[in-house]
Amino acid sequence: MRAAILAEGKLTIQDIPKPVPGHEDALVKLITAGVCHSDLHIVKGDWTGGAARPAPMRLGHEGIGIVEELGPEAEKYIQKGDRVILGLGGTGGGYWCGACEYCLSGRPRLCSQAKGIMGTYAEYISLFAKSLVKLPEEVSNSEVPLACGGLTAYSAVKKLLKYDVLPGKPVAIVGAAGGLGHYAVQVAKTFGYVVIGVDIGQEKLDFVKNLGADYAVDASEAQKFARDKLGGMYASIVFTPKIAGFELGLRMMRRGGVFVSVGMPAASEGGMLISPLNLLNRDPLIMASMVGTVEDMRELVQLAAAGKVKTHVSRVGKLSEIDKILGELEEGKYYGRAIIDDMTK
Repeated sequence: MRAAILAEGKLTIQDIPKPVPGHEDALVKLITAGVCHSDLHIVKGDWTGGAARPAPMRLGHEGIGIVEELGPEAEKYIQKGDRVILGLGGTGGGYWCGACEYCLSGRPRLCSQAKGIMGTYAEYISLFAKSLVKLPEEVSNSEVPLACGGLTAYSAVKKLLKYDVLPGKPVAIVGAAGGLGHYAVQVAKTFGYVVIGVDIGQEKLDFVKNLGADYAVDASEAQKFARDKLGGMYASIVFTPKIAGFELGLRMMRRGGVFVSVGMPAASEGGMLISPLNLLNRDPLIMASMVGTVEDMRELVQLAAAGKVKTHVSRVGKLSEIDKILGELEEGKYYGRAIIDDMTK
């Protein structure tokens, strides 16, 4: 089968053996794959200080496909012929034990036995059947970025309810026109929040407004807008891969606000600066959020089926174009998402 392989910092399309599903695994023939910004970071070595990964690895972690074969005991969770979406993004979605304190408390990504999903830029992938979510007819194959981008945004917004940021309160989505941020705007509106979408440039702001944001504000004006117009944000969720966006999100919040870190800047961006005195004076709740649970994915799929959340696809390409598409993503040539819809060419 054809697959995108990363080795020594170079991404190439190669012919490799078709995988065989193991115990509780399912072999999925992929129809579409989403192109995620984290794949670009992996290719560039951004999270390893620029050092390329020496061992060859498959790339891609968002996928929709048809279950073609089942390993032993996988039939308890999924059936041959089911059209499925990979339900936990790239991190912790390949396997989890189901019995440790993290699994039992709904945080399987933190399980010591967790394995990530990687390898959707290919014709086939074999993975843990429990991580798959069956799709209704109403959800098209072009919604494949829900598998990580949508799920990550949904889980981040859902956390606000847990920490008493109630519907009707103003929340900021920083990086609102991006692949994850554009989902968060839609989810936050569906939950009933007053949504302030923050990005850079009028074209992106118009896009954010069309997504349903109550306000679309340029980053250069966002702090003043939040303070003067709304008295500060009850929460900021930051999706941008730039540290400046994280610091802006903190400055936009009122005292006692909730800050959710989602974007993953390159190591070269350095750290986020906040003084202990500022922490004492403002008393924010600061947390990170990454992907979600299979149940989160089931909930998100239902929102998509109802038309509440839609993927904005700006770029469609073939498997052989993946390197080019990642380059376009790095240059900011499109907002929303890109997908691969032909794994054979």
